[in-house]
Amino acid sequence: MFDIKFYQKFDELLSGLDNKRTIEKKWLLDKLEEFRDKKPLVYNIETTNACNMRCKMCPRTTMMTRKIETITKDLFLRIVEQIKPHKEADWQDWEKFVQKRYGIPSNSMGENHFFLYIIPKVIQLHGYGDPLLDRNMAEYVKILREKGFQSYFSCNPANIDINQTVKMFENGLDYIKYSIESVDDARHKQIRGEASNFTGSHKNILQLLDIKAQNKYKTVIIITMLDLHREGQFEEFEGLKEAFKGCDVYIYFKSEDTQWYRKDYHGTKSIHWSEFCKHPWMSMTVKSNGEAAMCMEDYNNEIILGDIKTETLYDIWNGEKYKTFRADHINITRGIKCSERCDIALIGTLFNEKIKNY
Repeated sequence: MFDIKFYQKFDELLSGLDNKRTIEKKWLLDKLEEFRDKKPLVYNIETTNACNMRCKMCPRTTMMTRKIETITKDLFLRIVEQIKPHKEADWQDWEKFVQKRYGIPSNSMGENHFFLYIIPKVIQLHGYGDPLLDRNMAEYVKILREKGFQSYFSCNPANIDINQTVKMFENGLDYIKYSIESVDDARHKQIRGEASNFTGSHKNILQLLDIKAQNKYKTVIIITMLDLHREGQFEEFEGLKEAFKGCDVYIYFKSEDTQWYRKDYHGTKSIHWSEFCKHPWMSMTVKSNGEAAMCMEDYNNEIILGDIKTETLYDIWNGEKYKTFRADHINITRGIKCSERCDIALIGTLFNEKIKNY
């Protein structure tokens, strides 16, 4: 989840800057400080960074060097006990804003609907690992449900354990996303590694859909295929939709996230990756070792803003490291990952662009 009030205030601010030729950095930094909630909101908790896949498009496969770790139950509880879910009235205001600003109705389906209607409300339980490898996941889902939060994570369907997944359904898992890159097993292995497959994954998902229907579980099963800009992919996606035709699934073609390191950068249709980065002001990310990192995309924990094991979320969120980090985004500080190894534009680029184009 993220700060939906900050998001709206920031959008209003940008809209009001259309005819302004210059912006003072201090004025902008002060405005954003005024807008942000001093109480922290957590975007995602990476409960584990363990993964048995070798996805060719994932930085984890070629660039991640940090130690493989799984969060402890005590630390998970420590995090959850320091945050609160959105109030229903605030959420209703947010839905009105989304429909007016983006023209996306609440009952549609797609990557931007997913980002605007699901991600702001849930605690995301994945990072650079597969949550299905964390044997405590069903318990974490239950903890979140009891605290009033919605839960979601993305995973590799080749790792499905039917019994464990059903337990998550029973405990109130709200959304689970299965990433499928091909309806051909050999091609799927080329993309995500030898541990992946389509045939077995498809069979297990269909079984879970049957169990869900029989027991009236509320979990939304999401199916995505990443736009990897490869030949014949649109036909592959049509094949994927056909494989789940008539099934109770939320399915969409998803823009690839981080592409900065790729030679074939092919753009995005995602609102999230097209707008200015607001994460330093509207959400926190906690990694599997308990560190508060700059965001979920920091695969090697290069920008650490605090340690949940020894500090409170409030102190980290309002501390000097975060203050410096926010200023770095305004100043487009060179040498940090955000300014050189990320596809999302920093807010500081407002000083280098004509606002009227927003």
